[in-house]
Formats: sequence, structure tokens, C-alpha cells
Amino acid sequence: MSAFRKITEFLGLERNVVVVLAMMILVGMGEKMAERFLPVYLMLLGGGALSVGLLNGLDNLLSALYAFPGGYLSDRLGYKRALVVFNLLAMAGYTIVILFPVWQAVILGAVFFVSWSAISLPASMDLISKVLPLTKRTMGVSMHSLIRRVPMALGPVVGGVLIERYGTGAGIRLAFVAAFGMAALSLVMQQVLIREERGTKGKANGGEKNPVRMLRHMSPSLRNLLLSDILIRFCEQIPYAFVVIWCLEHARVSPVQFGILSSVEMVTAMLIYIPVACLADRGSKKPFVIMTFVFFTFFPLALLFSRSFPFLILAFVLRGLKEFGEPTRKALIMDLAPDGKKAGMFGAYYLARDLVVSFAAFGGAYLWTLSPATNFLAAFGFGVIGTVIFAFYGKDLGKAGS
Repeated sequence: MSAFRKITEFLGLERNVVVVLAMMILVGMGEKMAERFLPVYLMLLGGGALSVGLLNGLDNLLSALYAFPGGYLSDRLGYKRALVVFNLLAMAGYTIVILFPVWQAVILGAVFFVSWSAISLPASMDLISKVLPLTKRTMGVSMHSLIRRVPMALGPVVGGVLIERYGTGAGIRLAFVAAFGMAALSLVMQQVLIREERGTKGKANGGEKNPVRMLRHMSPSLRNLLLSDILIRFCEQIPYAFVVIWCLEHARVSPVQFGILSSVEMVTAMLIYIPVACLADRGSKKPFVIMTFVFFTFFPLALLFSRSFPFLILAFVLRGLKEFGEPTRKALIMDLAPDGKKAGMFGAYYLARDLVVSFAAFGGAYLWTLSPATNFLAAFGFGVIGTVIFAFYGKDLGKAGS
């Protein structure tokens, strides 16, 4: 066996997985190089601060609401045809923004493309769970998480260059033209390179339309994971919007230093994906999920006691380590989901989780008005409860089958 073949097998780079990762780079680049500058474009078109707030609210709401339809379509059509639908939706949104330079059209177009990642995630997870063996699922999900950060890092840079070269309005519209082109190329790649899912060619599979009914199929093990995950996301989201305020106003770091802290977080996450996936695929997934919950839990506490740049670096390394078991958690959802309903269950899980957790932002704002310490300590408390619940009641396939 050649060295190249050994590397691709170790990383879970099966043909369909490689195509999906390439698709993520193409569509993700288009999404991030254009979407990140939408608030500026809305202001330029006269939308005002209200339109920017509406865009942000839509992003959060649609990320929750799109997860289940994305899973339903993947179960119903198969992942190959579902991904085609998602790409066409994104391209429709880009077309609206390109053709109609008014802020209302931008908001309408954003409905179609702003949450592409959320709606396509269940289909991507479904593909990985079907084409990779159980011993490589966490590695496949880890590669997915790693690669999706490439456009997150490069997209805004390319978009910024276009704006600097051609001006704000023309530059952003050119970014959307490029996004449309990359989505179209991704569409061609999907059709030519992705192998047809067995048993789906020429016919539709079953798919549950009702998310409440889908949640009734959720096993006790998956319900315990969902409950713990909701509590952990409360821990994350309560202080989320106030992290930058704490760093700039209380720890007195500069905006450039805050940018460095964000880079420290991302690099830390990227460095741990592959080693952790290799270990998680060899045995029980539960310890790795527990560890990621622990890192989520201790970040707000570390932030509370970090009042200088060197200590904040350590805190943001801890924040990056929260990705320690995130791909493992996603792989565990797919393991615990019933056969034939894996994508739909993944979407229902995210729908339930994100709808509940959306209230954390409002609670976090109230707690911050009391004091930053109240906000951080409340977040820490939710993290402790979520971690303890999963440590005692959480299971994976190894435990469940014993």
C-alpha cells in the first residue's frame, strides 16, 4: 500500500468525503467573502442599524430552523440530491443580491444563503456516517470541522481585497458574483464526482416531516446528550457577546491583541482535531465529549480571572480546546440516531438545541447588567450541571452495547 493511500485511509478521506470537503471550501469561501461584509453593504444601501439587527437575528433563527429541513431532505432524497437543493438555494440568494442593490433584497437573499452551513450540515454528517466505517466516523467529522475553518479564515481576506480595490458597493457585489460562480462549480463537482447513494437512485427514501414526531424516536442516550449539550451551550452563549467587551474594556487589550486572541483560539482548535479523532475512533467516545464539556465550563471562569494579555492567551487556548470533543459529539449523535433517520434526527437535535439556547443571549444580557462576574459565574454553573449530567448518564455505543 502506498504512503498516499495510507494517509488518505488514516484521515478518512473516502472519495465522497473529499468531494464534500472541496464543496465546503468552494461554497464556504463564497459565503464568507461576501456574507461577512453584509452589515456594511446594508448600511451603504440605506438599511440602517435596524436592517443589520434584522440580519443578525435571521442568521441565528435560521441556523436553528434550517437544521431539521436539511436533515429531512437528506433522508427523503439522499445526501447527493439534497446537497444539490441546498446549493441551488444559495445560488438563488446570491442572484437576488447581485441583481437588486436595495437593502430589502439583500435581506431576502440572505434568507436563502446566510445559513447554508446549517442546512447542509445534516446531509454532510449523513454522508460521512454512511461512507465511512464506525472506526473512522470521528476522523471524518474532524476533517469536516477542520476544513470548514479554511474559508472562515480566507474568505473575509479575499472579500476585503475586493472592497479595497473596487469600493464597498462594487466590491461586495463582485464578491457575490464570485460566490455564485464557486457554488455553481461545486454543483458540477457534486453531480460528476459524488457516487450515488445505494438504494436511492430513481426513488425517494422515507423522511419524517414532523420534528416533534422525530424527537419521539430519540433514544434515552441521545436525550441525555441533548440535555447536557443544551446546558453546555447556555454556558457558552450567556457570556458569548460580552467576551470582546470584557477583553477591551476590563482587561484593557487592544483590538489587534483581541484579533490575536481569536487566532490563538482557532489555531488551538485546528491542532487538536486529528490527534483527538484518532484516539476517539479507537474506543469510547464518551470521555472525549466529557473533556470538551469541561473546557466549555471553565472558559468563563478563566476569563473572569484574566485581566492581562498573557493570561487572556491562556484563557483563549482553553477556549480553543473546547473543540477537543466537538467532532466526537457530532459523530456520537449519528451513532445514537436510528438507522434510516440519521440525518433527520441530527437536524431535529440541532433544532431543539438551538431554539432553546437562543434564549441564553437574552439572559446573558440581563446578567451582564448585574455584573460581569454574575454573568461568568452563572455560565460556569450551567456548564458544571451539564457536564455532571453527561458524566453520570451519558452513553455511547460501547457502553450501550455492553
